[in-house]
Amino acid sequence: MSSVDLLLPLLIAVPIITATLPIALGLRYDRTGWSVAALTTTGLLAGALAIASAVYTGGEAVTHTLGGYPRTYGIQLVADEFSMLIVLLVTAVATGVLAYTRRGGPRGNTFYTAYLLLVAGLLGISLTGDVFNLFVFLEITSIATYALVASGDGPEAAVASLKYLILGTVAASMYLTGVAFVFMATGTLNMIELADAIPAAERPVLIRAGFAFIVVGFAVKVAQWPLHTWQPSAYQRAPDGVTPLIAALVSTASAYAFGRVIVTVFEVDYLAAMPNAAAIVLTVGCVSVLAGTVLAVIQTEVKRMLAYSSVSQFGLVIAAYGVVIAGSSETALIGATIHLVGHGLLKAGLFLAAAVVATSYGARTVDEYAGLAKERPFVAGSMAVLLLVLVGVPPGVGFVGKWYIALGAVQSELWPVAAVIFLSTMLTLAYAARLLEKMYFTPPLSVDSPHVSDSIATDGGTADADDETVAAAVSHGETPDAVSVGMVAIVVVAALGAVALGFAGGTFADLLEPFITEVFN
Repeated sequence: MSSVDLLLPLLIAVPIITATLPIALGLRYDRTGWSVAALTTTGLLAGALAIASAVYTGGEAVTHTLGGYPRTYGIQLVADEFSMLIVLLVTAVATGVLAYTRRGGPRGNTFYTAYLLLVAGLLGISLTGDVFNLFVFLEITSIATYALVASGDGPEAAVASLKYLILGTVAASMYLTGVAFVFMATGTLNMIELADAIPAAERPVLIRAGFAFIVVGFAVKVAQWPLHTWQPSAYQRAPDGVTPLIAALVSTASAYAFGRVIVTVFEVDYLAAMPNAAAIVLTVGCVSVLAGTVLAVIQTEVKRMLAYSSVSQFGLVIAAYGVVIAGSSETALIGATIHLVGHGLLKAGLFLAAAVVATSYGARTVDEYAGLAKERPFVAGSMAVLLLVLVGVPPGVGFVGKWYIALGAVQSELWPVAAVIFLSTMLTLAYAARLLEKMYFTPPLSVDSPHVSDSIATDGGTADADDETVAAAVSHGETPDAVSVGMVAIVVVAALGAVALGFAGGTFADLLEPFITEVFN
């Protein structure tokens, strides 16, 4: 384990260091950012797989204490059965999205600097072992995301980024205030130390106030209604190559962090005894599930529809955490974890598919998707599979996550939660079916052949689609197409992965068993 634990700080330090290379190399060479990002994320994925192998085969967490200081006041990184699933998701999605940005953009070197900083922050959130450094990595993630959203064209992207900045700053302040209250009551910031210190704290009022602030902070970070307003604008206005990354990972990492704080820091038994803690978390989650699906149904723009869908899906995860607190449900915690991983893969695939359609056709509204299946059968087919998995049709991963959460709610006799899951599934089917009907059963509105947008977005501007392949096509008298084989292939891989993970529900439960046992025993 001694050699493997050294990989933990490298997973965070390497992308931070390599983030400087695109700008430095850009002083002499053009478009070096993609190559640097591709090599870095591929190496991170290999490192994550090595750590995961050690964690899941060794049956115990891999830890690394920076500088050799005691964890009470030092910095500790921890990779266990829960966190490694998120680490694998982050590294896999970050590597896969590059298959789109290689051709579809953004292409600027500064874009890839922010890209790698975002990956570093996400990995830090997943691996940190203390609540203050969790705040630090949340802020690194947020700052990189602000920059990536603002790199879109036009003032709308800047406004969306500013809205995210304001609400994100409020959320971070709320979280940090909660951490300060907990620190005042316990004298430590390490998660494991806090788990022992919180029940014995002499000032429980500070603990309760701290938890309340932390809940509000994460409600904004995870985009829970009515604190969700930053998310639809950010997803819609960000460049098409950015949205799949932030939609799949940013709120997912925050939702993971909230779950980590619940089960590792405050612990289930303590929160179950805290007045109204379970009721508040359940209410926030269930209201977001219903509000998000209703708002998604009435949208006409595809990226915005999928953004409101994320509000609903993350609400389901938060509701599952509420079931864990209220009913000490191991099943609900397994369901929340599966749903986090599955939703990350689904949203990466769906937003990548939407990006491919926008790149080749300029189609961004539901009506403009009419007849897509005829012209782009692989993209339309993959999007159809991803939408059905999102609804919860077996054997997709969306069904498995919902099944475990609903089963946990029923076992805990929380019938309203089960009813909310059923109702949200019907509403999800409503907006998914609307898009499927346009793609497969509605003839094209006016244009039968695909067209290419005049330009492809870069960070802070536009760049003509003048790649060698396009130029060659033009010289042969062919219609240039901004979509590469790799862009389509990554969407197909996401769809196949969403279905394959649906058969792995038992595997997820087995992998999480040591962590679940530690949480509930």
